[in-house]
Amino acid sequence: MIPGARYQPSYEAEIDRYLRLLDAHDIERAVLVQPSFLGTDNGYLLRCLETHPDRLRGIVVLDPETTLTELDVMAAAGVIGIRFNTLSLPPQRLSSRPYQVLFAKAAKAGLWVEIQAKGSDWPDLLSYLEFDDLKLMIDHFGLPSGAEFEGTAELTSLDPTQCVVKFSAPYRIPAEPVAVVSKRLIDHFGANRCIWGSDWPWTQHETRHGYADCMAWLSEWASPEQRQVMAGSASDILGF
Repeated sequence: MIPGARYQPSYEAEIDRYLRLLDAHDIERAVLVQPSFLGTDNGYLLRCLETHPDRLRGIVVLDPETTLTELDVMAAAGVIGIRFNTLSLPPQRLSSRPYQVLFAKAAKAGLWVEIQAKGSDWPDLLSYLEFDDLKLMIDHFGLPSGAEFEGTAELTSLDPTQCVVKFSAPYRIPAEPVAVVSKRLIDHFGANRCIWGSDWPWTQHETRHGYADCMAWLSEWASPEQRQVMAGSASDILGF
């Protein structure tokens, strides 16, 4: 694990265990997301993609000096995006030239830029992401905060055709109820630009949930028709 990680799990969440969970809940394909405490060492994730190329895609964490050639190689290996967790990385750093160059490379390589950020940080963050052809993946509903769901207004001003929103991990969101935020997001982006995520293994929240619980929450956030659209569009969005 990287020095200075915000937290360090005391257990391993191995790929075979994850695939058994998917099988048990009739989920055919999934996307692995590099956790922040492993930093830019994506070795295990990439080995998982190599072993299960028909079933898995990945989102990695990278050094800003990563070259376009390296991005193309990872894309060929099943990587569909780059993750930026501004809970660990100060949001203002994304305005620096190295990260701005990396965003431009990601756009050129056709990769998603996935960002986890507090709702209050989105107004500034969006000013750092004004690139043609940039594909933005908004993690955890955008982590809205406060009674006014801070950040949601800025997100719902974006072009829906360049974004996708992950509906996952309501336990990481201080705003209540999540159902209000999910409706606003679906109304703006459309159900075809929203995807469900389990957030397994629920780091720092491991003992509170089961996989079936996370699947059941989707029925609280979207109608049956919307859930059908979400499921139907997920493969295209995620590169399967």
